[in-house]
Amino acid sequence: MSENQRKIDISIFQKSKKGNFFCGDSYFYHEADNTFICALADGLGSGEHAKESSQIVMDVIQDNRNETVSTMMKKSNKKLVGKRGVVLGILQMDLDTKQYFYSSIGNIGLMTISSDSVKRRNIPQVGFLSGYERPFKVVSDKLEDDMIFVMFSDGVDEREISNSYFLHKDVTHITDTFAKLYHNKLDDDTTLIAMKYKKESLS
Repeated sequence: MSENQRKIDISIFQKSKKGNFFCGDSYFYHEADNTFICALADGLGSGEHAKESSQIVMDVIQDNRNETVSTMMKKSNKKLVGKRGVVLGILQMDLDTKQYFYSSIGNIGLMTISSDSVKRRNIPQVGFLSGYERPFKVVSDKLEDDMIFVMFSDGVDEREISNSYFLHKDVTHITDTFAKLYHNKLDDDTTLIAMKYKKESLS
């Protein structure tokens, strides 16, 4: 799929915790003809073992990216038996019906920003995935033209996402500004993913 055919613009900032070679956060995204998926996992703790668990989950999601969000959450959870736990967020967009679906457990945040600059936060479920069976809540809503989604791990705090530059219409500007302001102030594994559903042309 060429850049001109893509309906989602995406830009990503990631930084490992100071002193660590491995970032405990892992992410995956994929756009096909009528769907888009983005997932972000943060392994508990930091370093190589945290990275191992978060990457296991991303591999599961990549292999099951055409499944429902609920199914992906369940399959990811099963793979973590005997591993370090993770917190996880999964965003899925149906580009035909213009709906999005989202589920999050633990401190993976999602903020939506409408074309008229209205911010909304989705509240994740408390807890983490560790192989034990548990229910998952999936929220759904309408996908609006020029809507921006910002998904982030717990290295990003409330004060940072309240900044006005998150209202910018260019996702690269959002991640670049965040990096410039906070790159040397972050004391945890940090991932910030900005996505924009582009307005469809009338042609």
